[in-house]
Amino acid sequence: MTPRRPSVPKPDRRIETDPAQRPGTLDECRRCPLWHDATQGVGGVGPAHAAIMMVGEQPGDSEDREGRPFVGPAGRLLDDALREAGVTRGTVFVTNAVKHFKWEPRGKRRMHKTPAQREVDACRYWLERELTRVSPRVVVALGSTALKALLQDAHVRLQDYFGKATAYEGRTILATWHPSYALRAPDTETRKRAYADIVGTLAEAKRIVEERESGKKAD
Repeated sequence: MTPRRPSVPKPDRRIETDPAQRPGTLDECRRCPLWHDATQGVGGVGPAHAAIMMVGEQPGDSEDREGRPFVGPAGRLLDDALREAGVTRGTVFVTNAVKHFKWEPRGKRRMHKTPAQREVDACRYWLERELTRVSPRVVVALGSTALKALLQDAHVRLQDYFGKATAYEGRTILATWHPSYALRAPDTETRKRAYADIVGTLAEAKRIVEERESGKKAD
């Protein structure tokens, strides 16, 4: 059953609201039309000043219903990867590049639909607020949409950033697959390899943070 949405006036979905508007809360956001068919906006969760931030693409069906990021199947795989990498989920800030669930109906199901670049750009407002507030040392881009949002470049390719620590706006950015890719890749070997890549990237994020913290203590 599709969850009920708040009873508020709806604009014509063909008309995009001016992205320059600066709403105070996600519930007030009309910077793009995605709010219209979403149950709610889904902001990031985690410690106020987490050293590591993880950025995915957008909320999925489970996240849209519960109002928290990475609580569905991809979130459970991410939890496993974090444990294997030696990172406690409660110590990291988890969010998405786009805060509303974009979907299309397929029978009785709501199927994920990749957000358009204009929607990613409109939602950069919220991601920037989270980056400024949390001020993480390392940001892990989970998938190409997240990487494009973080680097503000629609033409970057995820594969070109694997195994690289990229300095951007005073932060270190690491890139890896989105957990949903490790769940849905076409064959077992590809799924195992994608999962191992995610674990390796998270372990590298932890190593970078620990190295910087030990350097500060030495000073």
